[in-house]
Amino acid sequence: MSAAAPTEKRRSSLQLTLLAWVLAALALVWGSFVIWGYQTGVTEADELTDGHLASVASLTLNWHVQDDVPVGEATAVQPPPGLHAHDYQESLSVVLWSANGVLISRTGQAPLPDFGMEQGFATIAFDSQQSWRSFTQWSHDKKAKVTVMISLAERDSLADDIAMQMIEPGFWLLPIIVIALGVAVRRGMRPLNQITQRVEALDLSRDQRVSDANVPRELSPMVNSINTLLDRQQEALARERNLANEVAHELRTPLASIVLQAQALKSGPQTDNAAMQAALQRIGQDALHAGHVLDQLLTLARAGRGMLDAPLQTVNWAAVARNVAAAQAQSAWLREDTLAVDAPESVMVRGNALLLDSALRNLVENAVRHTPPGTQIEVQAGCDSSLGQAWVQVCDDGRRDAAPAHVPPVDSLHLGHEIVSRVMQAHGGRFVEADAPQGFTTCYRMEMPSAG
Repeated sequence: MSAAAPTEKRRSSLQLTLLAWVLAALALVWGSFVIWGYQTGVTEADELTDGHLASVASLTLNWHVQDDVPVGEATAVQPPPGLHAHDYQESLSVVLWSANGVLISRTGQAPLPDFGMEQGFATIAFDSQQSWRSFTQWSHDKKAKVTVMISLAERDSLADDIAMQMIEPGFWLLPIIVIALGVAVRRGMRPLNQITQRVEALDLSRDQRVSDANVPRELSPMVNSINTLLDRQQEALARERNLANEVAHELRTPLASIVLQAQALKSGPQTDNAAMQAALQRIGQDALHAGHVLDQLLTLARAGRGMLDAPLQTVNWAAVARNVAAAQAQSAWLREDTLAVDAPESVMVRGNALLLDSALRNLVENAVRHTPPGTQIEVQAGCDSSLGQAWVQVCDDGRRDAAPAHVPPVDSLHLGHEIVSRVMQAHGGRFVEADAPQGFTTCYRMEMPSAG
């Protein structure tokens, strides 16, 4: 019984992430304003109360009291209709003395303060349970002195009430803002969600593109990049399909020939030694041809993944050219070809030495294999310092005359050139057919960035 596939990790939502960050920033700013507003409300309420104390003191000093007013005759403040317990109704206590300290008037519930109190604001603690905020002032002619007091608990309660009244709208407004932001973010993300749905609906086996209709300006580069990738993928798929068809056709011919020759050997007369040798030779040639095609396919596959298997290294491309030419010298000598190398001591590049060797070997093998005997072949290398490009090219004069009838045709697959092209693409370079130098008729050139 096969093991269950691991559950795919749930991906985070861009919309929820964006909304979370927006709400977090909003909560931070909102919290800062709430704290600041509350502190401001408390401060303003305290200043309002102190100003009220000073106003009452100033008003009281202007009274002209003829006789002393007994404490028991103080009239309590009656709350006007419509006021609530939390409204700004303060219970003030007023004490008025004459110049020599005789109590003239006393109103309110506060204990009697000391006549010797200094002028100004003060906090009086008559006992451990209750404190009072006071303001003391002499009259201009120094004939009377007044102290106005309010309970600190009442003062703080009033300050809290004023502060809460200032920040309370924010508590009601926050949920509304959260809902509005959620709707706005969802609406703003709609173009991106639509593009996501279009991409998910793509059938990669068909030639489709992502529609750029009604795409915002900020998302247009992304849509263009996706379409560019789709175009390249379709081109790559088309090349792979064509290559697969050509490979199938190229392999079918030698394999069918091998089968026919083997059947001829099996059914033919055993005494015809010449026919048997010819059939065996034909089988060997076809087998070598099929093996060459398979070897080219393996090299092509390695060229596709070679850059991922090994890190880039500094390679002397000129030394690679000399090594490849030395390896092909025997094959060229058997065909009476001339194989030479024209390169400086070093041409340094950054790349994969095995892939560069494989690409150049394919070019040299093609030059040796698909040209008439006696061809002059030369591997040339150099560096264009102005462009920062290193190059290696393989030139021959194989087209100087019409090819003899016994020369095999050029490989219709062009696998060697495909290998070279992919290797150059992997190295950030290019593979082109260049203008042949004087004395040559064909020249294939590889270019890639130089390593200095």
